[in-house]
Amino acid sequence: MRLVSYTHQNESGVGVMIDDESFVALPKAAPELPRSLRGILELGNDAFAKARTSTEGRSPDHRLDGVTIEPLISEPPAIWCVGVNYAAHREETGRKPSEQPTMFMRIGASQVGHRQAMVVPKASNMLDYEGELAVVIGRGGRHISQSEAMGHVAGYSCYNDGSVRDWQRHTSQFGPGKNFYRTGGFGPWLLTADELPNPYEQTLVTRVSGEELQRTTVDLMLFRIEKLIEYLSTMYPLNPGDVISTGTPAGVGWKRDPQRFLVAGDVVEVEISGVGTLSNPVINET
Repeated sequence: MRLVSYTHQNESGVGVMIDDESFVALPKAAPELPRSLRGILELGNDAFAKARTSTEGRSPDHRLDGVTIEPLISEPPAIWCVGVNYAAHREETGRKPSEQPTMFMRIGASQVGHRQAMVVPKASNMLDYEGELAVVIGRGGRHISQSEAMGHVAGYSCYNDGSVRDWQRHTSQFGPGKNFYRTGGFGPWLLTADELPNPYEQTLVTRVSGEELQRTTVDLMLFRIEKLIEYLSTMYPLNPGDVISTGTPAGVGWKRDPQRFLVAGDVVEVEISGVGTLSNPVINET
């Protein structure tokens, strides 16, 4: 099942995709369910089952091009991002190996949905792309073991961890460069975990205006999803709707020669086989 977060005529909702361009609106098919994906996740497996059964055999209510597609989880409890989680990216950045994952956080206001514009800020011309696999937590918990971790995953999506590189490097803390308004793409939909039993078999590709700039297989990540869930849940109880963006491979614009930063008119695509393609045009801040 693929679930999309959208707004139509100033009302938000969750849809179940029928094909790649159209969906059944859960506010019509199952009005008793929450109107946010986070709310549905908080209700657990019964809500997922209701979403599935209530939309079977129904005709679509909307096309993606007729609504505003919102960030998959518009107000997540937490957005955790993993730095330098592929060896080739670690090598291009010159960082040394680490015994534990490099973690930083994004805020919800930094996100945009599928087909919404990423914004090059007035403060910098160094907005970079970072294609990543996003993991969405469905069942919360504390002190989750690696052997049990995948049972806490609701599903997967694509993430573009857009990074304002000069602000990222103001100090040793990544936060400022990772949280500019409308610089992180998240979508297009949540693919439920039952439909992707092995995320490590997938290929991740990032294209900018049709040019392929990143490619990896997900199995090459240094700290796997199970480890990330164990690590984070040791710190605090994970919650339904928490997002873990699992890191970007080599090929970022900052480390290219010449450097390749995003400019108005670009279109960035993050494609993950078996999951989908997140697409975002790029505009300048006005």
